[in-house]
Amino acid sequence: MSSKKGFDEKDALAITALRMLAVDMVEKANSGHPGLPLGASPMAYVLWTRLMRHNPANPLWANRDRFVLSAGHGSAMLYSLLHLCGYGLTMDELKNFRQWGSRTPGHPERGLTPGVETTTGPLGQGIANAVGMAWAESLLAAQFNRPGFAVADHRTFAICGDGDLMEGVALEAISLAGHLKLGKLVMLYDDNHITIEGDTQLAFTEDVGAKFRACGWHVEEASDGNDPAVILAAVERAQASCGGKPCLVKVRTVIGYGSPVQGKASVHGEPLGKHMPQTRAFYKWPEETFHVPQEARAQFESAGREGAKFQGQWEELFKSYSEKYPQEAAEFRRQMSGELPKGWKDALPRFRPEDGQVATRDASGKVINALGEVLPGFLGGSADLAPSNKTAFAKHPERTLHFGIREHAMGAVVNGMALHGGLLPFGATFMAFSDYMRPAIRLAALSHIHSLFVFTHDGIGVGEDGPTHQPVEQLSALRVIPGLLVFRPADANEASAVWAAAVEKKRPACLMFTRQKLPVLGLPMEKIMEGAARGAYVVFESAGKKHEVAFLASGSEVSIAMDAAKALDAEGVGCRVVSMPSFELFNEQDQAYRDAVLPPSLKKRVAVEAASSMSWLRYVGEQGRCVCVDRFGASAPYQTIYEKYGLTAENVRRTAREILG
Repeated sequence: MSSKKGFDEKDALAITALRMLAVDMVEKANSGHPGLPLGASPMAYVLWTRLMRHNPANPLWANRDRFVLSAGHGSAMLYSLLHLCGYGLTMDELKNFRQWGSRTPGHPERGLTPGVETTTGPLGQGIANAVGMAWAESLLAAQFNRPGFAVADHRTFAICGDGDLMEGVALEAISLAGHLKLGKLVMLYDDNHITIEGDTQLAFTEDVGAKFRACGWHVEEASDGNDPAVILAAVERAQASCGGKPCLVKVRTVIGYGSPVQGKASVHGEPLGKHMPQTRAFYKWPEETFHVPQEARAQFESAGREGAKFQGQWEELFKSYSEKYPQEAAEFRRQMSGELPKGWKDALPRFRPEDGQVATRDASGKVINALGEVLPGFLGGSADLAPSNKTAFAKHPERTLHFGIREHAMGAVVNGMALHGGLLPFGATFMAFSDYMRPAIRLAALSHIHSLFVFTHDGIGVGEDGPTHQPVEQLSALRVIPGLLVFRPADANEASAVWAAAVEKKRPACLMFTRQKLPVLGLPMEKIMEGAARGAYVVFESAGKKHEVAFLASGSEVSIAMDAAKALDAEGVGCRVVSMPSFELFNEQDQAYRDAVLPPSLKKRVAVEAASSMSWLRYVGEQGRCVCVDRFGASAPYQTIYEKYGLTAENVRRTAREILG
C-alpha cells in the first residue's frame, strides 16, 4: 500500500505493539489464543500497511480489498489491527475482549465489528469465503468493467493456518479457485507446524506447496515470518508472476514467538499467564498493559490515510465512468446497494391448473430464469446437478455457475459472494446433501447474509433412488437454525411466491422443491403471494360449517391434505387446510394473524409432511396427530412409497376421524 518498501525501527515497534496488544487482550479475558498473534503479526502488518487498499473511515466502500482471517481463533490480532488502523474499535472494546455485549467476541463476527468481512472460526470456512469474494470480484468485473474503467478491480487477501488446510472444505475451495484462475486471490499460510494436539507431523505431512500447485495455484515462500521485508517480497513476487493464478504464500512462522512457550502446542489456545513477564522482557515492552507508543500508532494511522486516497481515486474514476456509461453505473450502484428494481415481481411466472401438473423443481427453474431477466446480479448454480435442480440460465449462460461436486465449498463460496456484495447468489443440490453444506448454511444464518440455497428432490418422492437420496430429517434440522428461512412450496405458484419472499426478505434462505409433479391448486396468485410472505395461510375451508379439524401441511403434502379435507367436508365434517411454506415467517407474525390462521379453539389438528414429525409437534398440540415419516425411506416408485408410509388422502382422512372420535 505504501510506496515505501523498506522497513525500519518504527515498523518493528508497530509490529510489537500489534503483538502485545493482542496478548494483553487474551490475558485480561483469561481466555483466547495468543499463539497466532505472536507468530503472524508481521504478515498481518505487511498486508494492512503495505498491500491492502482499505479505508477505515468507510469500511464498506465498493472497491476495497477484502481481508479474511480464516484462522478466526486469532481474532485478538484482527481486533488490534482494526483499533490501530482507526476503524472505530475503541481500546475499551479491546479490554472487553470475549465479554458480554462487546464488539470483540471470541471469533470474528460479520456485522458486529466494523472492518470484519466475514464470520470465521470453524476452520476452512474462511478460505472458501475468500474464494467466493474473489469470484464475485471477477464476475462484477466482467459485467461492468469497460476499457479504461476498471470499476471492479481489487484483491482478496486471506490468512489461513495448518488447521484450515486440513479441512475438506478448504481443499474443495482451493481446487475450485485454481480451476477458475482467480488471479486476485492471495492467501498467506501461517506455516507454524502446530495444532492443539502437538506438532502437525502427528497427522499432516503432505507437501502443501505441491498440493496447491497441483490445484492450479502459484506458490511462493517466505522463509522468515518475522521479517516483514521477506514477507512483502514474497507477496510481490507472487502477484507479479502468478500468471492469472491464485497465489499462496507460505510464511514460515513460530507460534507464540517471543514467549517461553514458543513453538509449543500449549500456546495455541491458553493465556500466557506466568509467562507474560518473560514475554514482555523479550520484546523490551513495559509492564503497562494495553500500551501503544504513539510512533507505533502513527504507522497504522498513516496506512489508513493512504487508504482514503485510494477510495478517492476510485470515486473519481467512477464519476468519469458514470458520465460515459450512465446505465451501467446506475446498475452497479443498485447491485452494490442490494436495492431491488421496481416491478421485479411482475416477471414471476404464474401457472394454471388446466395446464397440468408441475414439479416444483420445474417451476423453480422457470422462476430462476424469469428473475434472471430482471435482476442482473442474480446468479448461481449447482454442485454438478443443474439438469436435475433446474438451475441453468437459458438466456444468460454466464450466470450459470459450476461448482463441481463440492457441496460444502459451494455453500461457503456462496456466502463469500453474498458477503462481497453486488450479487444475489444461490447454490443448489439435492436436499439429502444439505447435510454436506450445513456448516456453511449455519454461518450464513449467524452472519445474517443474503445467501440462497436451493434443494430439490425434497422427500421420499425421490422414489427409486432410495433412502440414501431421500431426505427425512433434514427439514427439521434446517428449521432449527436460528435466523434461517426454510421454504417448502405446495405447488408451482407457491414456488413463485416463495422465491419472491426469499429475494425480498434479504435473509439467508433454503428453498425446497419436489422431483415429482404436483397439481396446481388454482388459488388466486395475490392470496398465494401474501400467504407465502407470511409463512402460512388458509388454502381450503368448509363453507357453512363449524370447523372441527385443521389439516396442516407443506410442499407436496398440501394437495393430499386438501383431498382428505374435501372428503370429510362431503361427509359433513367442517375442515380447514393450512399451507405452511415457512414456519419461520409464520412464527414472526403477530398473534392476531397466527390465531386467525390456526385458531386456538381448533385443537383437533393433523399435520402431514413427507419428513420427520419433529417440526410439527408444537403446532398439533396434545389433541393432534402427525402423518409424517419418522424412519428412513425406501427404494420404489414414489407412489408406492407414499401408500406404504400412509401419505394418502384416505389415511389422512382416517387419522382425522380417529382424533375426532
